[in-house]
Amino acid sequence: MTGKNHIASYYAATANDPTRYPSLEGAIKADVCVIGGGFSGVATALTMAERGRSVVLLEAHRIGWGASGRNGGQMIGGISGEAMIEQQLGKEGAKLVRDIRYRGHEIIEQRIAKYGIECDLKYGWMEVAARPRHMQSIRAQFEQRVREGEGGHLELVEPEDLPRVLGTSAYHGGFIDRRSGHLHGLNLCLGEARAASALGVKIFEHTRVIALEGGAKPWVKTEKGRVEAGTVVIGGEIFDHFGLLRLKGLMLPTGSYIIATEPLSEGIVAQINPQDLAVCDSNVVLDYYRLSADRRMLFGGRCNYSNRDPKDIGASIRPRMIEIFPQLKNAKIDFAWGGRIAIVLNRVPVIERLAPNLYVLQGYSGHGVNATHIAAEIVSDAICGTTERFDLFDRIRHTRLPLSGWFGNQMLALGMLYYRLRDLL
Repeated sequence: MTGKNHIASYYAATANDPTRYPSLEGAIKADVCVIGGGFSGVATALTMAERGRSVVLLEAHRIGWGASGRNGGQMIGGISGEAMIEQQLGKEGAKLVRDIRYRGHEIIEQRIAKYGIECDLKYGWMEVAARPRHMQSIRAQFEQRVREGEGGHLELVEPEDLPRVLGTSAYHGGFIDRRSGHLHGLNLCLGEARAASALGVKIFEHTRVIALEGGAKPWVKTEKGRVEAGTVVIGGEIFDHFGLLRLKGLMLPTGSYIIATEPLSEGIVAQINPQDLAVCDSNVVLDYYRLSADRRMLFGGRCNYSNRDPKDIGASIRPRMIEIFPQLKNAKIDFAWGGRIAIVLNRVPVIERLAPNLYVLQGYSGHGVNATHIAAEIVSDAICGTTERFDLFDRIRHTRLPLSGWFGNQMLALGMLYYRLRDLL
């Protein structure tokens, strides 16, 4: 049995729901069968249960086992690939981007309140300019958002004003979004699963799907069971499993890594991040970090596109953290972990109908906390007969690599090396 426990991380060590769900054995029926126990799958299952549908949720490992339970915890407004959406869909795409920008936040906030989910939600997120020239595009983005009516929660931070926000000389300004923020991703995922279960969703862990079929009579086969459902939803990064050719070469797994320090003193916190912001920089190969509820620095980044994990994650990430914040040179590293995120080549999440009654939502390119909840609602709406937003995403033309697997990763690694060198220069 794989994935018996969550990987060792700060999140696993501070998880607040010990619930274990059984494995599926035998045959079962439901209106909807959801594959995947991360944000995509759990949010879809909960949404459909709230709408009165019977739901079965299948997870190969544990709820929140993958990226949803390991990520940086940044709840960022918008989704990845917004420029591509506007480019392909024109005015309809621009309106879609604006309309859904904070929809995931709203869903998360409502569920935290409704179901009593404790996940350390804090507001305040910042993008910082890693190079002087990056500040030009950040300023243009800020001004555009203000013209669209978002000035009330956005704040431009010019280079000379940065010291009052972050205790580092590494950046050249940025902008703050006080509608976005950060949270404990694993506890949010576990809390939503608990809420779904209370509404009647049958959740099965350690239940690997080995085959599935859409069409008039969809079904899902697991190692020891079978689900017959009116609709099947694939929620999360399955890449090209199950022989689904429309997913082949669409996404590639990308390694991302995080370290967590020991709890920091209030004095150090006041020096480095007095506003308790989640932060990411403007590089393509970026750094991202935030403070945990117990004042640890959670610092991540340095994506690895070769599928080879560092021998020592702490040794790999810690020097970069100290470069940004020399104040942390004596801070002990208590946790270090990594995982895979799915990078879609055009960065637009994949929200598609692969066959009649067979949907997929995946590929958030590192922006999953907000985007997964948006995608889950869009797919749930489509299943229930409201397809306007789903149809727009279904029109997006995605780029596919002709080679996937090892060769595809090498191609992507070469491309990202180019961007990394460009970041440095």
